[in-house]
Amino acid sequence: MPDLLILVTALVLLVLLLASEKQGRTPRGVFIKGSVSALFVLTALLQPHPLPTYYHRILLGLVFGLVGDVCLALPGNRAFRVGLFAFLAGHIFYVWAFAGLTRPQDWASPVQLMLLIASGGAFWWLRSHVGRMMVPVVVYLIVITLMLAGAWAVFRNPDLNAAGRWVILAGALYFYLSDLFVARQRFVTEQYLNRLIGLPLYYVGQFLIAYSVGMVG
Repeated sequence: MPDLLILVTALVLLVLLLASEKQGRTPRGVFIKGSVSALFVLTALLQPHPLPTYYHRILLGLVFGLVGDVCLALPGNRAFRVGLFAFLAGHIFYVWAFAGLTRPQDWASPVQLMLLIASGGAFWWLRSHVGRMMVPVVVYLIVITLMLAGAWAVFRNPDLNAAGRWVILAGALYFYLSDLFVARQRFVTEQYLNRLIGLPLYYVGQFLIAYSVGMVG
């Protein structure tokens, strides 16, 4: 029941957030975004923790995600940079968490090469738009690529619960795709469509990762 209540509340808040985003950055939007993000942290706290190390790393990643969400909802380049750093830290904790569930052979896959090519394409797309943010954007692309690669490596480990592996992979993929919409909004084209697609992808991804802490044992 608590999980259902959280999900229903998150869905309502997400609808309100999408409506608020049409008006640009507002104090109400910052509050709503922080509230819905706090719910994915709460979700992880309420799950069973069969693998405590994995749980603690994911929880730290989710907390940094919450910080990043609030910062990105604020105006100004400084807030954006702090938010970018917070998300970078969150992704690093996810990479660390996923790596702890894998075997060396799980990382050797043609899919990893395809992922590198896709991220290379994303860099090629963004390179002429990012200006002085080139280094942070490249570092961020590398880390989110590692995060998704780690999720794929987890998916290939048959010793883990199948449902947990699927949840981790889907969550990481949705998060990766949502980051591309953030980049498009910030550097390429400011459109409401970026938020309309990117925010649901992001929150579904974060909630799936939060649920994974109780499903990987």
